[in-house]
Amino acid sequence: MYLGLDLGTSGLRGIVVDEGGHVLAEADASVETSTPRSGWSEQVPGEWIEACQKVVTQLRKANAAAFSAVRAVGLSGHMHGATLIDKDGNALRPCILWNDTRSALEAADLDGAAGMRAITGNIVFPGFTAPKLEWVRRHEPEVFAKVSKVLLPKDYLRLWLTGEYISDVSDSAGTAWLDVDSREWSDTALEQGHMHRDQMPELVEGSAVGGQLRPEILLNWELAGPVIVAGGAGDNAAAACGIGSINEGAGFLSLGTSGVLLVAKESYAPAPETAVHCFCHAVPERWIQMGVILSATNSLNWLSRNLGQPVGALASALPDQINGPSGTTFLPYLSGERTPHNDSAIRGAFLGLDIATDPKALTQSVMEGVAFAMRDCLEALKATGTTPESLTVVGGGARSRFWLETLATVLNTRLVLPKGSEFGAATGAARLAACALRGADPAGVMTPPETAEVIVPRTELCDGYENAYQLYRQYYAALAPLSAS
Repeated sequence: MYLGLDLGTSGLRGIVVDEGGHVLAEADASVETSTPRSGWSEQVPGEWIEACQKVVTQLRKANAAAFSAVRAVGLSGHMHGATLIDKDGNALRPCILWNDTRSALEAADLDGAAGMRAITGNIVFPGFTAPKLEWVRRHEPEVFAKVSKVLLPKDYLRLWLTGEYISDVSDSAGTAWLDVDSREWSDTALEQGHMHRDQMPELVEGSAVGGQLRPEILLNWELAGPVIVAGGAGDNAAAACGIGSINEGAGFLSLGTSGVLLVAKESYAPAPETAVHCFCHAVPERWIQMGVILSATNSLNWLSRNLGQPVGALASALPDQINGPSGTTFLPYLSGERTPHNDSAIRGAFLGLDIATDPKALTQSVMEGVAFAMRDCLEALKATGTTPESLTVVGGGARSRFWLETLATVLNTRLVLPKGSEFGAATGAARLAACALRGADPAGVMTPPETAEVIVPRTELCDGYENAYQLYRQYYAALAPLSAS
């Protein structure tokens, strides 16, 4: 049996799967995020451990026999988080998360430093790890002086599980300290950020062994050792493993807290000028290109909070089929934006509101705004020469047929719904654990799921949505200078 653990922004998910990939137990535990100031986003690392303990307790209750047969663990987690560790292995402060934009000035400085884009293959975004450490150096020097190691969120869990400082190359590619082509730490990039190599964890491939469970963990979980821990992956690379997107051109669209349009590549293909991310994949000799928006389902969550209605009620008020764009335009820039704008100052807006606008219209507008933002990502990918013929859809937003049909039509791309309910990052983590334990070829493990349904664009409506998308782009161009001022 294999244990897949996915540390998401809102909580930790765990699954136990057998050799055939069948899910025999699953569990979740929530994690709180704090926003002490505008643009800040933090979590307490100790709560990740508490969430893991809760999930394991639930898994053991759900299927004790399956859990007792676990021989390998795979880890996935939200990327870019700066978890600062002192010489005794303790967290020095709350983790600064991926959607925290406080380090915009530091990111701009690093992005302009000699060689950074050439080394990392990416713009240095405010959400990346390196500018966060620069912010700490400038604003919390007493904390910076005590930093012995910097770990990404899932690797803090690994430290607790194994006692070892190890990370994988897919997650580490989002730090702005990695040479993404050679898949090694870059001394030059580290020096630009006033860091050094001995503050970094050891690097392994995601499908390789990345530690073993400590004896104390084995005893508490009643497991027979040894139990290995795979290198694992950042959440998007893990999700790609979970749905079999490891070969050239295979891609997916994720409608989670953030929105991701990811395509696998068999060669290194950086294009930082487009704001497309180019990271290492979780398996050897593979990379990924992806466009990222910061608020996808989070935009709907925001609307839900402010209208005082559950997300499910808002979504179910819309029909299954679309019949043309809304007269109201939503810009989903609630936390700034990455692809294609790299704009930490821009904020969200409704435009075109009138006296008849009701919650149903606002919900449609939010879904369309997210779809237009994903179209921006697709256009950025196309500018690099990458044009996916179809995209597998994952994430909580995929439960809305209206949203799926909107996306297919706005993107003018077929969307594939996978059969079954478990094919995300936790599955990818479990698959990486299987590869690490058995030494298996990832190509034989990272297979795509069966197709449940294909959502095709509503071609008769494409022109209308194209016009609405162009208006959306004009609104951003008009509002961006005002946000910057």
